[in-house]
Amino acid sequence: MTEFFADTVRFAPVLLRGLLVTLELTVCALALSLVLGLVWVAMGRAQAAPLRWIARTVITVVRGIPIIVQLFFIYFVLPDWGLDLPPFLAGVLGLGLAYSVYQAENIRGGIGAVDKGLVEAGEALGMGRITLWRRVILPLGLRHALPATGNSMVMLLKDTSIASTITIAELTREGQLLAISTFKNGSVYALLALLYLAASLPLSALVRTLERRGRLT
Repeated sequence: MTEFFADTVRFAPVLLRGLLVTLELTVCALALSLVLGLVWVAMGRAQAAPLRWIARTVITVVRGIPIIVQLFFIYFVLPDWGLDLPPFLAGVLGLGLAYSVYQAENIRGGIGAVDKGLVEAGEALGMGRITLWRRVILPLGLRHALPATGNSMVMLLKDTSIASTITIAELTREGQLLAISTFKNGSVYALLALLYLAASLPLSALVRTLERRGRLT
């Protein structure tokens, strides 16, 4: 135990630096996934059949390909086509795109849970389609989607570890390099587990708080 505490003090600066990159990657990929998720939902509910087809195709294809393969394609294949992205940006795009299809399903499910009586009431008040979506359907749908979205946030935080495969210096990669250089596998990976857990707990608490506030309003 004394040795573990000594290793913790020794490795903390490096691992905390990696954790900061992990959190930055999570926030950026989460924002992109939510924006793209809303886009897929909007296209999937559009009156134009080609837009609905594109949305269904994107969701099916992205959901069927492992995230690591998507990251490899963006980071290693796109440069052959003239688009050379830095590792962090490639990680944000890969993770954001991968999770956008899950966010789309979360949002779609939340919208489906909106009380139809409220929608009919809005229509009776003379709200147009855009106003109805902006003031009634989307806010309530996002509220219903919050639990599933919160789970996706935690999963995304953990899946940032995949970004270590494209040389992003996030928490897992920093831990791997430490383990290789120090041969302290037990200490390093125990600290990795604790740091991921410590980072995920506030996200879970935030979701629970938002859920309680949503029930009170």
